[in-house]
Amino acid sequence: MKIKEIKSKNAPLPVGPYSQAVEFGKLLFCSGQLGIDPKNGNLVTGGIEKETEQVLENLAAVLKSAKSDLKNVLRVEIFLTDMNDFGKVNEIYTKYFNGKVKPARATVEISGLSKKAHIEISCIAYVNK
Repeated sequence: MKIKEIKSKNAPLPVGPYSQAVEFGKLLFCSGQLGIDPKNGNLVTGGIEKETEQVLENLAAVLKSAKSDLKNVLRVEIFLTDMNDFGKVNEIYTKYFNGKVKPARATVEISGLSKKAHIEISCIAYVNK
């Protein structure tokens, strides 16, 4: 099996030396997404809710480029700069992951993120082939 790089024009370009996602077999490993608007490259404003929505839209765009979607997500990693935002993030998250079986998940608080973002989310999904 080969490793295939996945690129989406509908998600922000990487801010470092990494791929938006890589596919290996039927698994897709998505790099962490920030709440960056792919149209202008800026972090969205409007608080943790708007950032969370944009992060999940960015992940959905990357997944779509690999012929996958949020329903195929197996595991999610959430990085927050303030664990007090946990409840607000869960409210938004539930709108995107509303299937019967939810992905496995880890949520951790960290001291800082690139571009002074408040949230970053990465995931592992499977690809429909």
